[in-house]
Amino acid sequence: MNSIESVTLEVADLTAATDFYTAFGLATQIGLRPASEEPTTGFRGFSLSLTASQPADVKALIAAALDAGATPLKPVAKSFWGYGGVVQAPDGTIWKVATSSKKDTAPATRKFNEMVLLLGATDVQESKQFYISQGLSVTKSFGSKYVEFAATDSSPIKLALYGRRALAKDVGVPADGTGSHRVVLGSPTAPFTDPDAFTWEPART
Repeated sequence: MNSIESVTLEVADLTAATDFYTAFGLATQIGLRPASEEPTTGFRGFSLSLTASQPADVKALIAAALDAGATPLKPVAKSFWGYGGVVQAPDGTIWKVATSSKKDTAPATRKFNEMVLLLGATDVQESKQFYISQGLSVTKSFGSKYVEFAATDSSPIKLALYGRRALAKDVGVPADGTGSHRVVLGSPTAPFTDPDAFTWEPART
């Protein structure tokens, strides 16, 4: 079965990005490399999400990101589904941190249980079929709104598809944007590009 083996962000300032993701606690989960010369404007069409166990952990993770230079997009708050907030890293990547729990049951940590890469798809059904053809296995599907694919033991990151406008609304930014996504996904198979121009490369071993 295919899966995401790695996520590499293309950043303008490699040293600053390394410092940020080290402070955020993601130095080993996220790859970084210098950005290409291709321009990018507005929403880059994706976000990364961390799922924590309790509100205190969400607060701790968001605080670490803000202390390291992130910009708040949505303040940490309760909602009908749980508790969460959204920040934008100095390199432009959008991060959502959330939990389905509404109560704390242990001292706060900066640990998270799951990382999900959400791609904003122009046509969720079309992209779903494309990824199935690439060997990914669907675990959740809600019509043309949301699709989640299975992770593997070797991959710490889940892939999910969300409508582009719905994703932008969820993270609190306008949906408009053009140019480079500034993210490259690592695959155990041959390189390919999906219907929304997200690029996959063979993962480095």
